[in-house]
Amino acid sequence: MLLHPRSKHRAFHLGPFPLESLPRDENVIAAETGRMAIPILPNTIRPADHVLTRAADHYREIFSKFAGGTPANAKAPVPNDLERRSADIKGGAYFMDASGAGICRIPDNAWMTGAAKLSHDFALVVMVEHPRLPEADNLAHDWVHPAVAATADMRACEIACCLAEYLRHMGFDARAHVAGNRLLDVERLAVLAGLAVRRGEAIESPYIGKGFSLAAVSTDYALAVDLPLRVDALKAKGLGYWWGLNGAQSGRERNRRAQRASHLSSYPMETVKRVDRPTTLIIDEEVPRVPKRAAFFQRALHGDLGDKAKKERTRFAFKTPLSFALFQLIRSMVKFQDGEVAPTDKDRLNDPAANARAIKSLSYFLGSDLTGICEIPRYAWFSHKEDGSPIEPYHRYAVVMLIDQGYDTMEGASGDDWISGTQSMRGYLRGAEIAGIMSEFLRAKGFPARAQTNADSDVLHIPLILWAGLGELSRIGELVLNPFVGPRFKSVVLTTDIPLQADKPIDFGLQTFCGNCMKCARECPCDAIPFGDKVMFNGYEIWKPDVERCTRYRLTNPKGSACGRCMKTCPLNKVVDADGALLTRMASWLGINAMWLKPLMVPIATFMDDWLANGKRNPLKKWWFDHELVNGIAVTPKGTNQRDIDPTRRVDPANQKMAIYPANMMPPPNELGAVELDRKAAMAAVSLLETPSQARARTAAGVAAPQHYIPSPPVDAAAEKIIAIANPYK
Repeated sequence: MLLHPRSKHRAFHLGPFPLESLPRDENVIAAETGRMAIPILPNTIRPADHVLTRAADHYREIFSKFAGGTPANAKAPVPNDLERRSADIKGGAYFMDASGAGICRIPDNAWMTGAAKLSHDFALVVMVEHPRLPEADNLAHDWVHPAVAATADMRACEIACCLAEYLRHMGFDARAHVAGNRLLDVERLAVLAGLAVRRGEAIESPYIGKGFSLAAVSTDYALAVDLPLRVDALKAKGLGYWWGLNGAQSGRERNRRAQRASHLSSYPMETVKRVDRPTTLIIDEEVPRVPKRAAFFQRALHGDLGDKAKKERTRFAFKTPLSFALFQLIRSMVKFQDGEVAPTDKDRLNDPAANARAIKSLSYFLGSDLTGICEIPRYAWFSHKEDGSPIEPYHRYAVVMLIDQGYDTMEGASGDDWISGTQSMRGYLRGAEIAGIMSEFLRAKGFPARAQTNADSDVLHIPLILWAGLGELSRIGELVLNPFVGPRFKSVVLTTDIPLQADKPIDFGLQTFCGNCMKCARECPCDAIPFGDKVMFNGYEIWKPDVERCTRYRLTNPKGSACGRCMKTCPLNKVVDADGALLTRMASWLGINAMWLKPLMVPIATFMDDWLANGKRNPLKKWWFDHELVNGIAVTPKGTNQRDIDPTRRVDPANQKMAIYPANMMPPPNELGAVELDRKAAMAAVSLLETPSQARARTAAGVAAPQHYIPSPPVDAAAEKIIAIANPYK
């Protein structure tokens, strides 16, 4: 507890509550089996006059389309050990933020009367706690009050449908049973799976009470089952629970979160110093607007990085059964990111401060981990879409949300093994879901709004994360670090015109920290992160990474799916809450509240991080199977990255051969054919970059921006190549 989080020695598949410590009773099986079957429920329609309920139900219906389907033609090579199989499927549920996950056999009477029984013997039951209501004086209270159950039903549906898809990609038959689309009595299954206790006709959770939603996945995949709870399990909240029994989340931490205002995240971002501008130099008038065509993952789709990278771009992050299941749901939401604005009265939503408070509360209600708001600088808009058509800025504000990629899962991984892409897909799925529902809600309220997701965004996220006060630019380069979750997040943005009060950027001393810590650069598997000093790139002060090298590795990683090794090994990848290590919490507090100590603290902190072996894999946290999808079949991969840290590695910055592609080396925005990369020229372009001090002196002298800040112009439309580019998300 002093040096490591309380959860360090807790297997991930056990979940956030110490369910394993509760008394069990086999006699409950007979009692539940003897109960009468219930009739199949009609697909009831909730009242359509409540905006958020309607939006949540819409997204539940989107996900419900993945409840059933056809299994793959061959079964994955899974172990015969049923306990290990259960750890994998329960781990998947908890990875997607289920509050509880249990497994049981399906008795005949659990099938609703009138429902067609499937040849499924086992069920995974998923429990999702109802989100808490905002305060009565918060506009969001009335927004969300009628939608509590609908929101939790939607989240339970998301989890169950993804896991059903996962099992089918593994070659097993599976069907999700979710609100509005059930063949099974999920309450009975929750009792049999050891998640709830029956009290009369109602059921109750020992830790959550009655405020939860349920979904289930039935399958022919044999699993180890849980025993039902004994009735006295409802007395579970004793001293052990409050202290964090067996490394589970403590009652103290749950209570701390519950006492925070609903518009605040679970982390004390309000204690971080606010400043007028980001802590790295941005010469606003010199930052060029860049086309989507210039992003390196987009360049791979066009063939700029060669045939292998082009092929792998369509599968690299979703080439495992679970990541592909998540990807399917992400793709289903793209067409709903924007829509018509309702002609309603907007006059009473004219207080920017009240609106901002409510929007943040709504984001946390839906599942955001950190939220900030900013006005959108013009350079944060892409200049052109993928097809070369120009983009004119169309909204004033950005609501920027960060989704934690999961500390415990990252602890079990190398950062570039077979769970890395899945971590990304989960963050992107959750973000798209939250921003999609919020944009649908705001449009129904009469305000234009659009979800800007990884699948389809008209804005660059990095500058918006900076201006929304959620982090500072780091040595990792084109990545922002947050003081409480480090780089361990994915972002999503909601752009809108509802009047909002913007947040200010933050300063928690990261420039000093990253200036003295080289761990991400040292541990990068493709040497894409610089050991040297910051430079000016397209108007930004930045530790400029070799994005080409990074992209190639992430796309073609042969022993894993994508890569997040910089996130894995960063010293700020920590748990900073009541259950986190005391040393980490103390260092975090000092780092934010005593920044004058940074020059002394950073060398000690970076040494201690290696001494404590932070960044090594924790085998206890590895819940997933290593499988690769090849031609639609899950197979054992040819290899798996099993890296740990190497504190002895040293690199001379002068010998680090980096390549950079400034604006004038970007492909034309409307060139749809392949544009060959000139890496030699990109390496030579490094010499053109100014230092931040040189840029300041130049602008003070009134000298114009360098020529390499000017983007490549569009090609002659008459000569434009008309080539279909297959966006995997659409």
